[in-house]
Amino acid sequence: MAASTLTIRGPEGKQVSVSTGLFIDNTFIPSLEGHTLDIKNAYSRETIGVISGATPADVDAAVASSYRAYQGIWRQIAAAKRRQLLLKLADLIERDLEIFGILEGNDVGALLATTSGQLGPMACEWIRHFAGWADKIDGRSADWDQGGERGGFSYTRREPYGVTAAIVPWNTPLMLTCWKIAPCIAAGNTLIIKPPELAPLSALHLAKLIAEAGFPPGVINIIPGLGSTAGSALAHHMKIRKIAFTGSTLTGRAILKASAESNLKKVSLELGGKSPTIIFDDANFEEAVTWAAIAITAGEGEICAAGSRIYVQDTVYEKFLKAFSERCKSAAPGDPMAPETNKGPLISDQQREKVSSYIESAKANGTPLLHGGKRIGNSNAIENTAFFDVPEDSPIMREEIFGPVASIAKFHNEEDVIQKANNSEYGLSAAVFTRDLARAHRVADRLESGQVTVNAWGMLAANMPFGGHKQSGFGRDGGLEAFEDWTTVKAVKIVVPRL
Repeated sequence: MAASTLTIRGPEGKQVSVSTGLFIDNTFIPSLEGHTLDIKNAYSRETIGVISGATPADVDAAVASSYRAYQGIWRQIAAAKRRQLLLKLADLIERDLEIFGILEGNDVGALLATTSGQLGPMACEWIRHFAGWADKIDGRSADWDQGGERGGFSYTRREPYGVTAAIVPWNTPLMLTCWKIAPCIAAGNTLIIKPPELAPLSALHLAKLIAEAGFPPGVINIIPGLGSTAGSALAHHMKIRKIAFTGSTLTGRAILKASAESNLKKVSLELGGKSPTIIFDDANFEEAVTWAAIAITAGEGEICAAGSRIYVQDTVYEKFLKAFSERCKSAAPGDPMAPETNKGPLISDQQREKVSSYIESAKANGTPLLHGGKRIGNSNAIENTAFFDVPEDSPIMREEIFGPVASIAKFHNEEDVIQKANNSEYGLSAAVFTRDLARAHRVADRLESGQVTVNAWGMLAANMPFGGHKQSGFGRDGGLEAFEDWTTVKAVKIVVPRL
């Protein structure tokens, strides 16, 4: 039985239709057990419609499909063909950027221009970059000698894992889905994607493009579902050889445990963050203020690498507080579909309540409030919020909030700020603002972070790795490191008789 379609509203009367089914074998089908998910508009908080939700039985069906594809046509297909299919997919995504913007404007609450003008094009760049790696898998070679008459020649092969899975979060679903697809498929794996239950719409449209691009059935299956059912079933499945997850540290721990309890599948995790923005007194002040504001307000702070801890050198601290407060006031909240809106909602009532609880707790503890701190009307939007003179042991300085809440503190010198910046269980990203190149290198060298950006924030590139240290996870998206992360190494040893 074929799945039904759901009509999604866009700006100026535009409408987009997506299938409500699970995408298995290039076909949209209902859940085998009739399970469904309610999808809400993040801005209006109204239910958009109902889609199929995967159960463990549906996961089994998706894995069987992926296994057939891998053991059949996919492992035999030429690397150049994988490249061509990925390039075609990127072209189709680029063609439909406005559609993706409408879809994520609805379920994520993302600004229309953010998806269609920034993150969507980045997704295309990621796919095109890794498409180029498809026919460049290589290894190394070496002679070996055990003494006497035994010796020979050996070489290594990088090979795909086979059936793999990816669990994607709700903050930037199109981009992060493509971050998983690109290196995984280029390396020759098949992939089962579980999009976020709160924001699956862009993945459902992407599924349609996967079929249109010509991927063989089963190479990429997309199955929306709850993390507690579909996600857990993927993490425990005995035929899945690798799983990649982006999301909370709590769920990352559960996936690691599931791997240990099942088949010891390879796991890569991109988890939470509490990223520092460090501003020295010799920095370009205006640029530092601008980037510090962007780092905590972009995507409403619902970004793992959000610059939620801001450390400012004491000699410019008061000046910074005044300028940063003014910058926070420039928000124009409203419907993400409206071109004049530059501040959308948080994704759900639950997320808004979580962020508000951190704000109210900080107020109750006497932490000075610089700006914001209130809900905007009856929506899920929260004012851009900043606290200052925040103690190092404060929950808003130590815990990931995932909202537009900045914690500001002063520092005296280089050693002081390095100690404070590293005083976290997270280590995903950091930003450093200084005109002193030697200082920039010294600080970057000592920060316990997966990436450090100097005189900017959030600079992402497909040819560079992105991932964390400490409880921000392991494994990488982007760069050669991501491509190799989707392969396993085999050593081949050939005995060469001695003359």
